[in-house]
Amino acid sequence: MTADATSAPVDRAEGPAPAAPPIRGPKARTRTAYLRYVAGKLGGAAVSLLAVLVTSFFLFRLIPGDPVKFMTGGRQVSAEQLASYRREFGLDLPLWRQFTDYCGKALTGDLGTSYQFRTPVIDRITEALPNTLLLTGTAFVLYTALGVLLGTRSAWRNGRLGDRLNTGLALTLYSIPSFWLGLLLIIVLAVGMGPIPGLFPTGGMESGGQEGLAHVLDVAHHLVLPVLTLVAVEYGQTLLVTRSALLDEMGSDYLTTARAKGLRDDLVRRRHAVPNAMLPTVTLIFVNLGRTVAGVILVETVFSWPGLGGLFYQALSVPDLPLVQGLFFVFAAAVIVMNTLADLIYPLLDPRVGR
Repeated sequence: MTADATSAPVDRAEGPAPAAPPIRGPKARTRTAYLRYVAGKLGGAAVSLLAVLVTSFFLFRLIPGDPVKFMTGGRQVSAEQLASYRREFGLDLPLWRQFTDYCGKALTGDLGTSYQFRTPVIDRITEALPNTLLLTGTAFVLYTALGVLLGTRSAWRNGRLGDRLNTGLALTLYSIPSFWLGLLLIIVLAVGMGPIPGLFPTGGMESGGQEGLAHVLDVAHHLVLPVLTLVAVEYGQTLLVTRSALLDEMGSDYLTTARAKGLRDDLVRRRHAVPNAMLPTVTLIFVNLGRTVAGVILVETVFSWPGLGGLFYQALSVPDLPLVQGLFFVFAAAVIVMNTLADLIYPLLDPRVGR
């Protein structure tokens, strides 16, 4: 008698049930995505810094001129003395050896020794850096605040007379070369022209021989014209970027809803429109913040300001290769670091970024 197939017992292996895969909540997924985002940005910054290091070495060796002959001060020297100078600064080594030595020292913070000052490059940079930060930092705060304020008001009053005047003036000033505007301000406000007397110093950072409050006021007096030049040229870019970003947000549904709830117009602008339009402006602010370290070469040169920009111009005229390379690397590194910092802040401003 055969057993019914449908009633036959099924052989099953007894054992523990397989463990279920862990359930990852939205917070864990968001954290992992953000860490991947941060790692990618930091890796990109490291690659960019390495590229700058390589570029700074080879780029400035295309500059015509012999730094060794400059170091002799135009004196007639023998071939043995020239060879001695080349050995002292490592210029007699093959190019690949110079490059490896430069990269190895740069990674430890040693940017070499200046040909013209005979001091470490890092010392010259740290000596001039506070002067540059004083000038460009003051200008940065003023033109950023002015650009954001006027850009917001222009966008909110789009097409009106004030908007047209603000936009036209910003475009005009932004298109003017900074050195030309600086020279014009020197002629009008420093030297004096017609009935306008000379009100400000023509250049430099201080008159000397003053201490305490008198010294602070003297430095502030010397700051006026270079800061005015930078603010006049740079605020237009911030204004235009802020205005454009805010105009893109003004037709959004959430602003219409906010108005329909009875919120005041200035409250809608301040609490809803402006925060959502700030990403492009934040990018520009951080780029400009990185540029404050680099200084403004032309403005510092025109006003004889003893900062990094003037030092870079002075080093180029030699050419002082270690000083030029070191300054170029510091300038580029400041911009890269600030751009990376802006990228890391984006997810805090807009949670959609980095997911």
